[in-house]
Amino acid sequence: MMMGIYKKALTMTDNNEIQVSTEQGIMSITFNRPDKKNALTNAMYKSINDALRQAETDEQIRVVLFSGNGDCFTAGNDIKDFLNNEISANGSEVGKTVKLLSAFKKPLVAAVHGNAVGIGTTMLLHCDLVVAAKNAIFAMPFVPLGLCAEAASSLLLPKMAGHQQAAEILLLGEAFNVEKADKLGIINRIVEVKEVKLQALALCQKLAALPVTSLEVTKALLKSTGDTVEQRILKEFIHFEKLLKSDDAKKAFKAFLAKAK
Repeated sequence: MMMGIYKKALTMTDNNEIQVSTEQGIMSITFNRPDKKNALTNAMYKSINDALRQAETDEQIRVVLFSGNGDCFTAGNDIKDFLNNEISANGSEVGKTVKLLSAFKKPLVAAVHGNAVGIGTTMLLHCDLVVAAKNAIFAMPFVPLGLCAEAASSLLLPKMAGHQQAAEILLLGEAFNVEKADKLGIINRIVEVKEVKLQALALCQKLAALPVTSLEVTKALLKSTGDTVEQRILKEFIHFEKLLKSDDAKKAFKAFLAKAK
């Protein structure tokens, strides 16, 4: 049991193509359109957004886990639905999803198996931990479709992998396997297909058991950009000093000292 946190699993959306439940401080958001390779529609994005807003404000929810039912994570956007809806950074549901993911304060974890196409890959760049099955295939085929990189992938991927590797992936738009994703720094672990959800859930459980403020501060520091080394040291010390006086730190140090004895 994790710090006594438990909420009975519940459905939070009327759209059954997105399954949302919470249990033991973990919100699970599952793409549930397996007959369409979990291709995402405007309605599905809206359900994801509603769930993320709920998770952001609910103090009992510590971490969010993304996964897909069926034989893949997601084939990306449902093209027909995509073309029939407004696409913009502020007005569209997909634009809201990307913004929510990029600004999300709590840990985001993904369990990926099978195909992860388009936003199925770019959303992973906003996740903190990604567990991928050995059969996972990634692709960002924007340029071949006459489009361009999205979800800040043109910024985040070069930071992760370097310009040349990112250019190869984004310009050519070719699919790549789990070993390549690991080399690029997109994923954390490679596991058997049957283990991917369980391994990701285990990471979520570890995160959910950690002090909330420490997690959120550390994630914010990791995502912060533009600091010099000196500025970052100062910023860390400001947070460190506050956290050192927190109840969580006092409890942790007390437990450590008791164990040492």
